[in-house]
Amino acid sequence: MVYKWNVTIPKLSSDTPRRAYIWLPEDYEENPDKRYPVMYMFDGHNVFFDSDATFGKSWGMAKFLEENPKELIIVAVECNHEGNRRLVEYAPMTYTNSEHGHIRGKGSVMMNWMVKELKPFIDENYRTLPDRKNTIIAGSSMGGLIALYGVTVYNHIFQRGACLSPSLWVAPGKVLEFVARAHIRRDTTIYMDYGELEMFNHAATPESMISTAHLLLTKRVNLALRIVPGGNHSEASWEQQIPIFMDCLGL
Repeated sequence: MVYKWNVTIPKLSSDTPRRAYIWLPEDYEENPDKRYPVMYMFDGHNVFFDSDATFGKSWGMAKFLEENPKELIIVAVECNHEGNRRLVEYAPMTYTNSEHGHIRGKGSVMMNWMVKELKPFIDENYRTLPDRKNTIIAGSSMGGLIALYGVTVYNHIFQRGACLSPSLWVAPGKVLEFVARAHIRRDTTIYMDYGELEMFNHAATPESMISTAHLLLTKRVNLALRIVPGGNHSEASWEQQIPIFMDCLGL
C-alpha cells in the first residue's frame, strides 16, 4: 500500500510543498511487532504510478511489490520541477558543462535533510529497522548520482545503494574526488548499471563508469556493475532492472 503526504525542504525550496510517498509491506498491519528495512529513493513521483510520472511512465514499483512481496518499506520524495532545480538538488558538486551550463549543486543539502529530518521522521512514525545495515538508497540518472554520493559519503547511514544510469559524466573528476575521500566500510554493497543504448549519449560516460568502478573496488566495495542489453535512459528500462538490483542488494 502506498501512502502520500506533502513535505517541505526549506533550504532547497522554501515553503513550497512536494509529494512524499511511502510503501508499506502487505503484512505491515497484520504484524504489529514486526520491523522492516527502509529504502529511500529519489524522483518519488516516478517510482510507483504512471499517473504521477513526469513522462507518463513510472518504474512501476507498486505493481512489482504487489506481485513480488518484499519485507521492505520504500520512501520516495518528489524532486523540484522548477527550471533546473532538480539538477541543483541532485548534484553533490558545483559543475559547468555544455549541456547544463553552470550548476551550483546542493546535493549535500538534500542529503542532510534526508538523514537529519526525513529519516528520523520515518523511524519515529513507522516500524523500521533504523540501523545502517537496514538502510538503503536508490535512484536513477541524476538521482543515481546522488544515490552514489549518499551510499559513499553518508556510508555511516546507508549500507547499500542502487545507482541506475548515474550521471557520472556531468563532472567525472569531482565524482572521483568525493568517492576517494569517503570512508566506506567493507560491507558496503553498490549496484550500478548503464543501458547499452545510452552508453555513448555522453562522451565521458564510459571512462567515468570505469574509473568510478575501479575506485569503488579499490575500497573493497561489493560492486555489481552491469551494461543492460538493449537498455536505455528511461523509466521503462529501469523498471526492468528492479528484480536484478533488488537481488544484488539482498532484498
